[in-house]
Amino acid sequence: MRWAVVGLAALVPLLTVASGAGARHASGLRGVVTEGPTTPVCRFDDPCERPAKGLLLEFTRGGKVVAQVRTTQKGKYSVALKRGRYGVKAPKRRIGTGVTPKVVRVPQGRIAKVDFHVDTGIQ
Repeated sequence: MRWAVVGLAALVPLLTVASGAGARHASGLRGVVTEGPTTPVCRFDDPCERPAKGLLLEFTRGGKVVAQVRTTQKGKYSVALKRGRYGVKAPKRRIGTGVTPKVVRVPQGRIAKVDFHVDTGIQ
């Protein structure tokens, strides 16, 4: 019994080092991108927005594109990014005011939920 306790006590520092060395927590963003308005006149019983499917989002930092991600058929996206602030745009979309929010903050060690909206320019 005494040897088991001594052996376990000797393993604790090794386990702590191993878990600290390999424990990297991912950071980035995930969410849904919608676009709208989809018609010139919006009604309360008919949504004026839809998922922005297949949309390319670019994340920039210091004037350089650091990541790109394309939305799914349901408008969902997920991107791994380091902690910090990033500009966001949809480079293929020229009509409307673009993506909002235009600047996002990625926290350290976790995936933050940020939903985006793309203005279609329909008035």
